[in-house]
Amino acid sequence: MGAPRGYDEDRALEGALRLFWLRGYEGASLAELLGATGLNRASFYRVFDSKEDLFARAVERYQQKYLSFRDDALAEPTPRRIVEKLLYGLVDLHTDLSTPPGCLETNSALSCSPESNDVRLELIRSRDQTLSSLEARFAVTMRHEPLPPSMTPARAAFYISTVVQGMAVQAKHGTSRRELRDLVDSIVSSW
Repeated sequence: MGAPRGYDEDRALEGALRLFWLRGYEGASLAELLGATGLNRASFYRVFDSKEDLFARAVERYQQKYLSFRDDALAEPTPRRIVEKLLYGLVDLHTDLSTPPGCLETNSALSCSPESNDVRLELIRSRDQTLSSLEARFAVTMRHEPLPPSMTPARAAFYISTVVQGMAVQAKHGTSRRELRDLVDSIVSSW
């Protein structure tokens, strides 16, 4: 048996994604997920094997739909342009009034209990993959423009990754777009 008649996968995934983004993995109850997906309990488990399966699909959608600018940022020719495009893009995403504040992945990773360790580890793996991609691009692009003094590609990637996570937490807790843009202005001007 598959999805129920009239089921709209796109709408269901978007609803679940936004609920997870707002509440985190553990904070999203089954009752809320049923409402967000438009499914009853039996249909939910036919369409999605589990809450964890739905979350994995929501994260994949989030990365494709909302984080696609990261690929554009990583394609920039210099370290400074990478940082600039990435951080300003994240400010816009994290403070967009049409989406929940902050970052789906950061919000969820910070609130996972030991019972959800597999989810937490997958989010860490995703973060580490982004960190590695950033480090690799800095290593290549620093031939065209140097990194700031005393920064290696690994240090620069860790620094920017830490800023990214901090911005997500700040946005989740109400820091304004203007305040986050001011932060990015300072980082980019010192780069």
